[in-house]
Amino acid sequence: MRKLFGFVALLGMLSFGAISTYAQNEAAQKDTAAATQQVDTAKAGAPAATATPAAPAEQETSIHQQIKMKFIEGGVPWMTPILLCLIIGLALAIERIIYLNMATTNTKKLLSRIEDALQSGGIEAAKEVCRSTRGPVASIFFQGLDRMHEGLDVVEKSVVSYGSVQMGRMESGLTWISLFITLSPMLGFLGTVVGMIGAFDNIQAAGDISPALVAGGIKVALITTVGGLIVAMILQLFYNYIISKIDTLVNEMEDASISLIDILAKHNLKK
Repeated sequence: MRKLFGFVALLGMLSFGAISTYAQNEAAQKDTAAATQQVDTAKAGAPAATATPAAPAEQETSIHQQIKMKFIEGGVPWMTPILLCLIIGLALAIERIIYLNMATTNTKKLLSRIEDALQSGGIEAAKEVCRSTRGPVASIFFQGLDRMHEGLDVVEKSVVSYGSVQMGRMESGLTWISLFITLSPMLGFLGTVVGMIGAFDNIQAAGDISPALVAGGIKVALITTVGGLIVAMILQLFYNYIISKIDTLVNEMEDASISLIDILAKHNLKK
């Protein structure tokens, strides 16, 4: 799981580097194009609007290209932390989902195998069944069976205690996902506030309230808020799925633990 998480995080960092490089190149190309247009206009001695015909309608761009453009418009320094929240949060969420899916066990089938093993080979055979089965339920059953010689009360306490340990393992990493859900919109709001301050600074420097100047500054500032909210919504969906999966597994563990105690009680009565 840790290797998988590292691999996903590495892919995210490589994607982040590619986007940042693209953003820098795109900004440089825009600056170069603007400078070239100004030089050509000066040489022609006429405004660009009269020297060139009306530009054709812009061609439709792909969603991927539109996302890159919005990333650049929002400002690389402010959009980068939001992107990192998405990458790391998704890596943690995917790791948890894979872990929980691998931890899912058919408890009814496992209980049936344990009961058959108890009848045919005793406690040791039942423990071997638990060893050969992966998942937290099998681990809890093994801890209970391993203390069967101490009595059912000890078995029950052992099952409850080790169940809490397994629950803690399943919830590992959820705190960080919750952090990124909270942090990404806060970073977006921070970028918006800073962008609004910059827009008002431009108004003050110009000495006049130009609608184009105000609208452009506000648009760029609000892109960071949109990005942060989108990241938070994506991670929130994964977070709720993980919580639901953990609740399901915990309920299955509790039901299966009660059934195991009943099976062990019947086994003692038959002795």
